[in-house]
Amino acid sequence: MKARPRATGAGMALLFSMLLLTACGGRQQPPAAAPMGNDTAQPAAAPSAQPAPAVARQAPPAATEAEPATITRMNEDGSETVEQTTGENSTHNSLLAAVMSSAAAATTTSAPTPWQEGVNYTRIVPAQPTSVPPGDVEVLEFFWYACPHCYELDPLVESWRKTKAPFVNFSRVPVTWSEGHRGLARLYYTLDALGKLGQLHAEVFKEIHVKGDPLVGGSDAETEHMQSVFVQRFGITADAFHDAYHSFGVETNMQRADQLTQRYRITAVPTFVINGKYIADVATAGGQDRLFNLINDLAAIEHKH
Repeated sequence: MKARPRATGAGMALLFSMLLLTACGGRQQPPAAAPMGNDTAQPAAAPSAQPAPAVARQAPPAATEAEPATITRMNEDGSETVEQTTGENSTHNSLLAAVMSSAAAATTTSAPTPWQEGVNYTRIVPAQPTSVPPGDVEVLEFFWYACPHCYELDPLVESWRKTKAPFVNFSRVPVTWSEGHRGLARLYYTLDALGKLGQLHAEVFKEIHVKGDPLVGGSDAETEHMQSVFVQRFGITADAFHDAYHSFGVETNMQRADQLTQRYRITAVPTFVINGKYIADVATAGGQDRLFNLINDLAAIEHKH
């Protein structure tokens, strides 16, 4: 992996303050020179087996007329993609969910009728290997703790995670585009190594987006210190955090995050990959609720194969 330029401590603090204060469409948006290294990060070179090129982001035709709505995603370069989709009322959502469930049960060869390949999801060719037991379906969420859209979606991810099918093997993958991204990715895996991820995952989001603490500094040492101070508030000792932070297990998971981010050419978050074969997000699905219906249907098809 190519070395990435590192921002100074003063520059990092100033730019992150701009991130938390700058709004776009009612949501926080990083400026062009984003604090997490977005102004210098370049997409990593992808391996020979790559997914199909990204498709135009548009929602399928709605069954009934509705007011337009917008959906945004955070890109690797710190910009936001704002797209228009069709709003749907709760009655239509319920009917659509019932149709999708019936269609999923009736077919094993193609996606349910409401979903269109190249519109609602992109097929990855060739399909990539997964790391789950036989019979399970892998679902990956690529995210970044400092992304406001990931923060907004996370409660719905948690709700879905608790009610998903037993055969769905879900895990998050923090993106590693720059040193700033890597600092928060290392925090994620360190909390996992300490057995505290379930307790503190939402607290990290809150610390950044509610309290305005970026949890990353101008150097690796400063980042580790800031994160150590944060976790000590929850009963984790500085020594325990330091040992886990530099552990072999965390290093291994960081390498895996690098590989997956490159393999699937992740350039925006939040993004979901289903069983190494399909890639989708809120915009392609046509809304947050539809996203999880789409994931469930694609996962059900994969489970039957």
